[in-house]
Amino acid sequence: MRKVVFVQGGGIGLDQEEAVRRVLDAVGVAVEFQVYTAGRAALEQGREALPQEVFDAIRECGVALKTKLLQPKGAGTPTAHGPKVPSNFNVAFRRRLGLFASVRPVHNLAGLPSRFTGVNFLLVRELTEDLYTASEHELVPGVVQSFKIVTEAASLRIFRFAFDLARRTGRKSVHCIHKANILKMADGLFLDCFRRVAAEYPEITPKDLIVDNTCMQLVSRPQQFEVMAAGNLYGDLLSDLGAGLVGGVSTTAAVNSGDGVKVYEAVYGASYEVVPPDAANPLPLILPAVEMLKDFGEVSAAERILRAVEGVLTEGNVRTRDIGGTATTTEFTDAVVTYLETGARV
Repeated sequence: MRKVVFVQGGGIGLDQEEAVRRVLDAVGVAVEFQVYTAGRAALEQGREALPQEVFDAIRECGVALKTKLLQPKGAGTPTAHGPKVPSNFNVAFRRRLGLFASVRPVHNLAGLPSRFTGVNFLLVRELTEDLYTASEHELVPGVVQSFKIVTEAASLRIFRFAFDLARRTGRKSVHCIHKANILKMADGLFLDCFRRVAAEYPEITPKDLIVDNTCMQLVSRPQQFEVMAAGNLYGDLLSDLGAGLVGGVSTTAAVNSGDGVKVYEAVYGASYEVVPPDAANPLPLILPAVEMLKDFGEVSAAERILRAVEGVLTEGNVRTRDIGGTATTTEFTDAVVTYLETGARV
């Protein structure tokens, strides 16, 4: 039995967790979840938002499945729970755990309408630096300075990660996404590191593309991309753009990697004030769980889950509100489980 740390952020993550448990049971994969609460859900229990025990457990286990960590009201301001709540628990979580690369698989799901077909690329996002270091200050009233941090070490690391990923998955090209025509030093260093690493992988074609042109290319011919590697800010923006190409945030996942740890993460979450109980789409957590099964070597089980999801979507009678239906989380999960057990939805 596989042991996995489950990081529960609350809200619709509670419904998504139940759905994933049912789907894994139906496909016959035994996973023992060690559940830890974090984010707003932990604060509401009178605990720290990011308890040290969560990070200790993940480092010991090596694998975690994570819902979105919800922010409390007034995030970033002094609170009764401490002097200051981080402005983004999910970013703080990645930093504490030393996660440096996030992979977003962007591909079509049969039965889910999208503007493009045949889309299948991996977006690799560097997580440790760029503008997301949040190194900024006010020079004088009304003038704020923010620093974009780019280092050779982090750039070489993310590109080796991207080329290794391309090699493992049989992809023939890697695009470096940058703005070196304007940011000649910061993105210039990033691009130079890309070219140096590319020379170590002669069987993979290196390509580079300016970020604004990348956006245009993605919304005109996304099928040309196999692996894309970008810094923290560009990668964040392109992740959501990529999801929009294939049907929205319910269609993708995040697989975040650090030294000796991997976190499979839902890219969408919400409080019950925003999405009522038993109304959310469970796919934002089912799809990271599918990626986790693949890495466990449970490829057949992962493919069965995807076929069941696509079967339910193609049949079309059971959809949650975000994808054009009226079904509850439970009803959608029921349909997927029934498909897994019978080979067809009833």
